[in-house]
Amino acid sequence: MMKLSVAIADDVAGTSAFVVWRGFEDSVRKAAEYGYHGVELALRRKEDVDAPALRHLLKQYGLEVSCISTGQVFADLGLYLTNPDKMQRGEALRVLDGLVELAAEFGGMVNLGRCRGFIAPKQDKREATDLFLDSLDMLLPVAKSLGVTVIIEPVNRYEINFINNVEECAALLREVQHSNIGIMPDVFHMNIEDAHIGRALANNAALVKYVHLADSNRLAPGWGHLDFNEVFAGLQRGGYDGWVSIEILPKPDPDAAARQAADAILPLVRRYNEGDMFLA
Repeated sequence: MMKLSVAIADDVAGTSAFVVWRGFEDSVRKAAEYGYHGVELALRRKEDVDAPALRHLLKQYGLEVSCISTGQVFADLGLYLTNPDKMQRGEALRVLDGLVELAAEFGGMVNLGRCRGFIAPKQDKREATDLFLDSLDMLLPVAKSLGVTVIIEPVNRYEINFINNVEECAALLREVQHSNIGIMPDVFHMNIEDAHIGRALANNAALVKYVHLADSNRLAPGWGHLDFNEVFAGLQRGGYDGWVSIEILPKPDPDAAARQAADAILPLVRRYNEGDMFLA
């Protein structure tokens, strides 16, 4: 069954946290009020979360955690997996191991966006790729032992220069000898990098484990020009059965953005779960 979540962070998260709401208590309450099925946690470290308090909140409002996202690991902590400095890569892995431990209870998935790293000026693509794959070889067995899947988010070329589109990500993952890994397409980035969003989703369905939704301008769905019918048609052709999550700019204000996203996407989720056909 497809479910809808929304990205949130704690109330002390920096400006780099790409979320709709901040403050777990208010965020979880509002997510439930607006009809979301879960929340995606944008975290720096495992210690950002008071697990018993979060557990209580989720039970109180009947929500789940869909995923733990790691944008702040890169943006705030400056840690990434293609760093030529072995000690820095080790610190990145230590932080990610902690988030994987948290995900074992909350969501079962950890995303790697920009913290997967980039191709530095004195690196070539093969060197960066090998460092990334070596890091995955250390991270993924830990994650598998805890029942956690790691999902890679292709990010557009204007934000990073490594793993920009879904096809590139799929090709790279064929080099990974672990089963607990997949792709987290983000349709905002796909609108820049993938020629046919629906086709890319359908063609790589076996690897798609989670999906980020935003409109073409990174505002709430319905406030740009993306064709979400095409998005859902592609997911349907691939037999997708998982979370779609709202990761948008909180404009004009967080509540208005979250409500617009829910109003636009929840009817599509209901149609999807009822088996209605989407035609692209």
